[in-house]
Amino acid sequence: MVVLPSLKVEEFDFSRLPDRPRALNMERQRSFELPIGYSPRPPSRAENPRVTDHLDGIFSPGRRSGFNTPRSQNVFEQHPMTAEAWDALRRSLVFFRNQPVGTIAALDSSDENLNYDQVFVRDFVPSALAFLMNGQPEIVKNFILKTLRLQSWEKKIDRFQLGEGVMPASFKVLHDPVRNTETLMADFGESAIGRVAPVDSGFWWIILLRAYTKSTGDSSLAELPECQKGMRLILSLCLSEGFDTFPTLLCADGCCMIDRRMGVYGYPIEIQALFFMALRCALLLLKQDAEGKEFVERIVKRLHALSYHMRSYFWLDLKQLNGIYRYKTEEYSHTAVNKFNVMPDSLPEWVFDFMPTHGGYFIGNVGPSNMDFRWFCLGNCVAILSSLATPEQSHAIMDLIESRWQELVGEMPLKACYPAIESHEWRIVTGCDPKNTRWSYHNGGSWPVLLWLLTAACIKIGRPQIARRAIELAEARLQKDSWPEYYDGKLGLYIGKQARKFQTWSIAGYLVAKMMIEDPSHLGMVALEEDKQMRPVMKRSSSWTC
Repeated sequence: MVVLPSLKVEEFDFSRLPDRPRALNMERQRSFELPIGYSPRPPSRAENPRVTDHLDGIFSPGRRSGFNTPRSQNVFEQHPMTAEAWDALRRSLVFFRNQPVGTIAALDSSDENLNYDQVFVRDFVPSALAFLMNGQPEIVKNFILKTLRLQSWEKKIDRFQLGEGVMPASFKVLHDPVRNTETLMADFGESAIGRVAPVDSGFWWIILLRAYTKSTGDSSLAELPECQKGMRLILSLCLSEGFDTFPTLLCADGCCMIDRRMGVYGYPIEIQALFFMALRCALLLLKQDAEGKEFVERIVKRLHALSYHMRSYFWLDLKQLNGIYRYKTEEYSHTAVNKFNVMPDSLPEWVFDFMPTHGGYFIGNVGPSNMDFRWFCLGNCVAILSSLATPEQSHAIMDLIESRWQELVGEMPLKACYPAIESHEWRIVTGCDPKNTRWSYHNGGSWPVLLWLLTAACIKIGRPQIARRAIELAEARLQKDSWPEYYDGKLGLYIGKQARKFQTWSIAGYLVAKMMIEDPSHLGMVALEEDKQMRPVMKRSSSWTC
């Protein structure tokens, strides 16, 4: 077996993939009609009968999102980066039996491939959104069905069999030139650094299925028995009962975008936010048959518990910080204020200077005698998009980003994690990882792909000016630097020391951000409005008072 070249241009009609977004002659209802600068009002049941009993619904009373966008098309034609970005995204397509099934992680031929020649589930999400916004849903449909097929494979690492619902981290196409056959080869963690299964892949798959359904208005894909079963298998892994005392998911280090040892084991914010969003998407996609109803009931219960837990214990602002600073320890009763027995002396010095007077964020991790106060961009942006964050918390997160612009954005958006760990702490936490040195890669590096998440979060709460400022920073360098995977340094001034060029999700992340800022109706694909029934009465506030 030899690796199939990722690009089989002779077997696919690229005229179907234009250099620029194109307007389609399709009638649609816009999914986000309010002017930029205003927060959207959730649809009522009278306006949208599709809103469920359990959720107040999604943004759009309409069914389609992302088509007929002449405004964004004209802007794209004027911007020199866009044509190159679309060309690079088109060249990144991977084909299986003459059909496009995903995008390769990077097209950098100057370095060894490692696993950058594969299609990653998480990496494909911004590419998929770009194709959906550009009226190319068949590529996304192919990806959804192919990864669903891979889910059904038997999955073993050494002699241990993984859960049936685990989705692959990535896959590649293999070609046998003798037999002239093509096969898919998936990685469920058995080849990954650290041998960790991807917890986030299943969540991203459900979120993408909902984005496809929302964009096309076609629910037939989600209603396929195979897709319904795939969702239930993923949910079975997450909703199973065990020894957990928290509604959050217990995870190993390296199970998400931060796929190397970085001290995120336990209950990382990225996984909890994606878990919450996937549960809400599944609630909208599951059929109301006997099996579906059982899962709906379990999801609703979990969502209520999870939203309360996250909003109560993961949220940090100046008032909460002062309360932790004054904690008593070794409390033993159900009335304990310091429920996780966190030691006030464990508060890092930097967090007191980092916390603004107005602002807040979901911290990185909460567990027994442990609070990771680091900022993680992806988890906080997904918390806004999924409405895990209340409207007040969402605005507080944006207040924090504006107040700490130099630290979190600098010269290239955006820091995946802040601050960097270094010296003795770096040696202990990362195991002396040479890739995650201070202010590099996951350890305080700047990742352009996060631009689309920031843009979507800004539009959702009516503050697009923050996103525009970040997009302008990216436009100043991304094309000139050949679309790097990440940047290094406190301000993100330097192309990452091991960053691949023409990183596909850097390209797609920019395109999605650009299309979304020009046509906010695209937001309906990736955002969910707040469920009023899950809005808690925050009775814990007295426990955190100074």
